[in-house]
Amino acid sequence: MRESFFLRTTGERVDYFDSGTGTDLIIYHHGTPGAGPMHSDLLNPARDNDLRIVELVRPGYGDSSRMAGRRVADVVDLADELADHLGFDRYVTMGWSGGGPHALANVALSPDRCVAAMSLAGVGMFGQDDLDFLAGMGQDNHDEFAAALRGETDIREYLEPIAEELATITGAQIVDVMGSLLPDEDREALTGEYGENTAEIFRWAVHTGVDGWLDDDIAFTAPWGFQLEDITNPVAVWQGATDLMVPFAHGQWLVSKISNTEANLLEGHGHLSIGEPALADGFAWLKRQLAN
Repeated sequence: MRESFFLRTTGERVDYFDSGTGTDLIIYHHGTPGAGPMHSDLLNPARDNDLRIVELVRPGYGDSSRMAGRRVADVVDLADELADHLGFDRYVTMGWSGGGPHALANVALSPDRCVAAMSLAGVGMFGQDDLDFLAGMGQDNHDEFAAALRGETDIREYLEPIAEELATITGAQIVDVMGSLLPDEDREALTGEYGENTAEIFRWAVHTGVDGWLDDDIAFTAPWGFQLEDITNPVAVWQGATDLMVPFAHGQWLVSKISNTEANLLEGHGHLSIGEPALADGFAWLKRQLAN
């Protein structure tokens, strides 16, 4: 896997991580603040399905040029330009957690190129009459979104002390730092190599600051720039029943709004533990969509 970047015609820089091999392209939209090197949990199922997985580092993370005030929908042009840069006309996409809405934007707004999407523990839309956005989330998320709703100054003040802690976090510390957001299933998952890998991702995600993180949070609490009902290409939704970061109701809500949906709403899984079954089966499903 290599870390690289390209420059848009307008001059902005876009970072990405690239597995480098695979006949077909899958663009991965990372979590919030989950930008950073990809590891075996993503690379192995991509390789097994002959998919070249490339992580698009959103504006404000790493050295990707910040796009202050960006909407969720604004990532779509970046994804298409990344595919152009890599020489692919068609691709599939997957978004985990905060990446979920961005994957849905991709399939909604670029249907001729993005032929299918996978939302893995992805967040639903804020401010909907039929989704209580914060219900069931851990206290840390309640505090974070409350700050985001107050605006950039407040969310920056909230995130910067957390980023200082994440900048040096180790795998052994990660469960304690994320305490209110972890059910038992995720606590068990965040051990050994997976815990160390997650810590590395967090360290990378904040090494240039919190601009990307805070812009994500603000974008989630504002209109996304598209409607889920307009999605026509197939979407697989994976959600775990014990998730405390993005509660089960978000997955159920997404399934109710997207007409062409493959629903995978699993008991006994949280936000992180769901990755093991979802990435193996989900990437195989995405590969099949490219053949249709």
